[in-house]
Amino acid sequence: MHESVQAEVMMSFLVSEELSFRIPVELRYETSDPYAVRLTFHLPGDAPVTWAFGRELLIDGVGRPCGEGDVRVTPVEPDALGEVLIRLQVGSDQALFRSSTAPLVAFLDRTDKLVPLGQEGSLADFDAHLDEALDRILAEQGAG
Repeated sequence: MHESVQAEVMMSFLVSEELSFRIPVELRYETSDPYAVRLTFHLPGDAPVTWAFGRELLIDGVGRPCGEGDVRVTPVEPDALGEVLIRLQVGSDQALFRSSTAPLVAFLDRTDKLVPLGQEGSLADFDAHLDEALDRILAEQGAG
């Protein structure tokens, strides 16, 4: 049986230094994919956009700058846990979001109660799905 944790957080979408607007962001964590969190951004006039990335990246990013690829999470002030910046990038396009840290920490605490950090591998279903996915990827690469 798959369980999940979800929360809705209001974040600021920082369009430029002069322009930002608040949007609802759905945070979701599922035992079927225990290493990842999903953030679904509900931008006005657009279809919702979902990003999945490592739960550990979000946990670490609350306290210190983290991420080297498409997702980077950084506290606004290094010595305070007040707000965090989440930068999402695809090629040269990027989006920057600012969130209060408290609702993120509350969400992450709930995920840890469901699956403690470091115990993700104990979910047998996940390992089976991972093996199936890796087999499909290798078969596609072999056929290509």
